[in-house]
Amino acid sequence: MNNMKQNRIYRTALFNSLVLNIVLYIITMLAFIYFHNLIITDEQLNTISMQTLRIHFVVNFIETFVLAFILYVLNFKLLANCIEKRFRLLFLQTVYAITVSLVISVLFSQILSFLSRYGISPPFLPGNIARDLFISFFVMLTSSLIYLSGKQQHTALENRTLIAENMRTRYEALKNQVDPHFLFNSLNTLNALIKIDADKAQQYVQQLSSVFRYTLQNDEIISLEEELKFTQAYCHLMQIRYGDCLRFEYHIDPRFYTYKIIPLSLQILVENAIKHNVVTVKNPLTISFVSDDKGSIRISNPIQLKKEQESGEGIGLINLSERYRLMWQQEIIIAQKNGIFSVEITLVN
Repeated sequence: MNNMKQNRIYRTALFNSLVLNIVLYIITMLAFIYFHNLIITDEQLNTISMQTLRIHFVVNFIETFVLAFILYVLNFKLLANCIEKRFRLLFLQTVYAITVSLVISVLFSQILSFLSRYGISPPFLPGNIARDLFISFFVMLTSSLIYLSGKQQHTALENRTLIAENMRTRYEALKNQVDPHFLFNSLNTLNALIKIDADKAQQYVQQLSSVFRYTLQNDEIISLEEELKFTQAYCHLMQIRYGDCLRFEYHIDPRFYTYKIIPLSLQILVENAIKHNVVTVKNPLTISFVSDDKGSIRISNPIQLKKEQESGEGIGLINLSERYRLMWQQEIIIAQKNGIFSVEITLVN
């Protein structure tokens, strides 16, 4: 057991012993005041000075404090070493309680007896073995409750720490999936564009380099304004490829620009919409970005699914949902209604 644990045991034992003895002292004084006429005759009371009475209470306070402190320390150490061996723990606690209470009681009874010879301690208030035994078993019970409660809190704290660490690890793993995924899809787009229009492919490369500066950042959260600038740059890349077949509408209240969002959230949804829907002159695709008064942003597009869906790892929406769940314990809202597919993300102020 290291020094830190030892110090914590002694501090806890000292604090509990003081509190227990202050309570006992108050109860004893109140009981003495209330019952003194029943157990003490007027003649005995007249022979006792207040100074003698105070000395007696001080000696008894020290006795119960020493008893409680020793037993708290012994019990805490026993619990730390024998918590899994219940019968052995109970046996040793009982032996310690009886032995220490008897030794302390006899010792302080001798002290009171010695003091009474010189008229310092009243003979009618001897050391009480029954009281010391009661205190011993009370200490045994409370020390077990305190230790088990502390251990439960420590275990709960460790579990929360492990859960938080696991969440951070999972979040980083998901985040690390995004960059290769984005690069893979961008290169595929570039490859297709080179075959169609070399000049546009060159513009695409220039825009792509600026976009990748954004993806290289390590921020876990950013402002909506930053995410929108990046998303608009990405949308410009897509318009180089698709031309008028792809349209974007922005209806974002500027007061939400400072709100926080997870990087690449909007880009993933744009990419997802383009990937799964037909984008042609006959069937142009319009993707809308709309904020509401609740501090949410909704990305929506008409459902015009391709007959043959593109193959992929499928990490888009699943990844996004998991990242929000891990980061803010939030769920993104995915809906399909009246031929419109939408994803709603709650912004964080």
